[in-house]
Amino acid sequence: MEKQYLLKGLDCPHCSAEIENEVGKIKGVKSSSVNLITQKLTVELEDDFEGDLLELVTKIVKKHEPDVPVEEITKKEHHDEHDHEHGESCSCGCDHEHDNHNHDHEDHVHHDEHATVFFLEGLDCPHCSAEIEHEVAALPGVESASVNLISQKLVVEAENYEGNLFADVEKIVHKHEPDVPVTLFEKEKQHVHEDHDHDHGHSHGDDDDVKKRIIKLAVGAVIYALAIILSEFTSLNIYVTLAIFIVAYVILGGDVVLRALKNITRGRVFDENFLMALSTVGAFGIGDYKEGVAVMLFYQIGELFQDVAVGKSRKSISELMDIRPDTANLKVGDDIKVVNPAEVEIGDVIVVKPGEKVPLDGEIIEGKTTLDTRALTGESVPRSANVGDSVLSGCINESGLILIKVTKEFGDSTASKIIDLVENATSKKAPAENFISKFAHYYTPVVVISALLLALVPPIFFHGVWADWIYRAFVFLVISCPCALVISVPLTFFGGLGAASRRGVLIKGSNYLEALNDLENIVFDKTGTLTKGVFKVTEVNPANGCDNEKLLKIAASAEHFSNHPIARSVVNAYEENGGNKVPEDALENYEEISGHGVSVVCDGHKILAGNAKLMKKENIEFEESNAIGTKIYVAFDGKFAGSIVIADEVKEDSAKAIKNLKAAGVKNAVMLTGDGKEIAEAISKKLGLDKFFAELLPGDKVQKLEALMQDEKGKTAFVGDGINDAPVLARADIGIAMGALGSDAAIEAADIVLMTDEPSKLLDAVDVAKITKKIVTQNITFALAVKFILLVLGAFGIANMWMAIFGDVGVMIIAVINSMRMLKK
Repeated sequence: MEKQYLLKGLDCPHCSAEIENEVGKIKGVKSSSVNLITQKLTVELEDDFEGDLLELVTKIVKKHEPDVPVEEITKKEHHDEHDHEHGESCSCGCDHEHDNHNHDHEDHVHHDEHATVFFLEGLDCPHCSAEIEHEVAALPGVESASVNLISQKLVVEAENYEGNLFADVEKIVHKHEPDVPVTLFEKEKQHVHEDHDHDHGHSHGDDDDVKKRIIKLAVGAVIYALAIILSEFTSLNIYVTLAIFIVAYVILGGDVVLRALKNITRGRVFDENFLMALSTVGAFGIGDYKEGVAVMLFYQIGELFQDVAVGKSRKSISELMDIRPDTANLKVGDDIKVVNPAEVEIGDVIVVKPGEKVPLDGEIIEGKTTLDTRALTGESVPRSANVGDSVLSGCINESGLILIKVTKEFGDSTASKIIDLVENATSKKAPAENFISKFAHYYTPVVVISALLLALVPPIFFHGVWADWIYRAFVFLVISCPCALVISVPLTFFGGLGAASRRGVLIKGSNYLEALNDLENIVFDKTGTLTKGVFKVTEVNPANGCDNEKLLKIAASAEHFSNHPIARSVVNAYEENGGNKVPEDALENYEEISGHGVSVVCDGHKILAGNAKLMKKENIEFEESNAIGTKIYVAFDGKFAGSIVIADEVKEDSAKAIKNLKAAGVKNAVMLTGDGKEIAEAISKKLGLDKFFAELLPGDKVQKLEALMQDEKGKTAFVGDGINDAPVLARADIGIAMGALGSDAAIEAADIVLMTDEPSKLLDAVDVAKITKKIVTQNITFALAVKFILLVLGAFGIANMWMAIFGDVGVMIIAVINSMRMLKK
């Protein structure tokens, strides 16, 4: 027994998968399947099922999607012209099983109404951002929290938060960064400020602020140099030189000490401000004035360099996302009005002049031009566009003036979605980033306590010299600052995501970028992924005196009423070869013969078109074709007229892409398809695939993928042509949408979106992932190794304060410079 339910408004792949899974576990339910496209839930029941299924299903649906109504569908038989599925029930009779798709999604996070985004303007401290993230995530009711230091955003997932989330977040932020205003971020308006009035003490990355900081450092450095000269080469009173050192210190590090004191009053002790203040003030206390000022000078230089590096990264990603213009030329009657793109509605007509960016998605209704799609696809070769062609926002109109009828609102346009995707990509952190965040959280307190023990234990218990061991402790503190890792690792991943975007590959999170390094198994859908998904007539084999033109004409007459791609390919082939359109009034007695083909009478002549079973059923002698592809056998007035072969073309770079992926470390390249074994085997051999599985239903594809993931090691990616492959995209470790330019559904469902339909883009994604991991590994290894060595040397009194400065500032600068290489990839 089977029941169907309409889940109107269901559009979340993850939720549909959860609903399908939970309904399938109801006692007495054999199976359940959600089709996200038709928004239908199909449930197969045991014969002895007892209970109110509608009530049970409604309860499960409401749990995941409270606003989606559940309505039971009364089944009724119907046919829509020649609408059919290929297989045993295929009424056109083609020897072809088309890839049918059922949709669900698993283990994918989608930003819904429970996600709140806060804009933390001026946040530039890696340590503080990590602490804010940690404390917000620990709030009761908060599922997750993620700080993106580059975009200065805090994303909080909280479904059932009790209390004022904004007030609680603001309290935590101001505990760590009193001068950073907290505002709610709104995508359409970029960000909206609450009523706050803050005196910002942080760098915003602008040129004026950088100049002021450089002047401040220069003045402090000159006074510091003067103090050294006076102390070394004159007999000036020691208190005078000390006063000059103090002036230099106040100029260079007064703000650091002040922040450290403020933080202590708020209960925050273990941060970089405390480390620097304690070590430098302590150096003054034991008479090492030069070292104390030097630590603060180089620390501030390092901070300036760090902020400049972050600013450049922000500028780099801003330039990457500068694909959406601020204005649109709206055509109102005979006039053109310059408006905000958000004011333009679907159906309005906009004018795009040569050299301008296309502000909204639409269709050209007048004019022709060439479009630069580099910002969207990474491809430098412009493409021509004429009346009737779709145009995506973010393209640059290179030549002619064009009029575009808008098909999507501003917020749903391709450019807006890409910008949102790139901006929020770093909210899904890679394991390496999570490790560094946790490491920094526990590392600093451990080091401070170790330094305290180093200063106290030897003098108290082993008669050590107090000044000597206190100095060693201060050296220990300076070396320990974790800035090199805390800023360089996220910076590298951010650069990697940007580099991939510039190549036309949108990666939804650092976690997916890192996962690509462990990719060993890659599974492809066939149609639209490895092949073009465009069916064409490849062979026309007339028989019994019939010629090519006549065979195409009678076959086109038979398939005239069908909108199926295979049927349309026959009609198109006839018309492209000079044939006139088939007159509908000449056709009569159209009949679908289930599982065999079709029958129609044209001008009094009976035409049969279908598979070999149809010819045998009608006792027509025919010659069976051995060609690879879908075969349609045609009979005219009871006599065999010939056969037509239709095939899907393989993409030009599919074979090369698979070869290069194997060279890059992929061990298994597999194809899953609903096509027949004969076609699948031919394509598999042509492309050099390791395995193929043919004649699969949507559920079969998921089972094959799961079996592969169970049998093979490493990460498994599935590459499909969009939302139609949602079940397998969902189940794979990495879901990759292929050829999804402009497809809202694909961008929503996949973890990685390739902005063209070229399989070779996978190589770009893997290449960027490997370079990113290499740089991250270099930075972690280098920073930890140098710090460990210097900490040991410092504990034994071998490393002095100058070596400690290198261990802190030097290591940080080297790591950041190494990270910034990703901005050029």
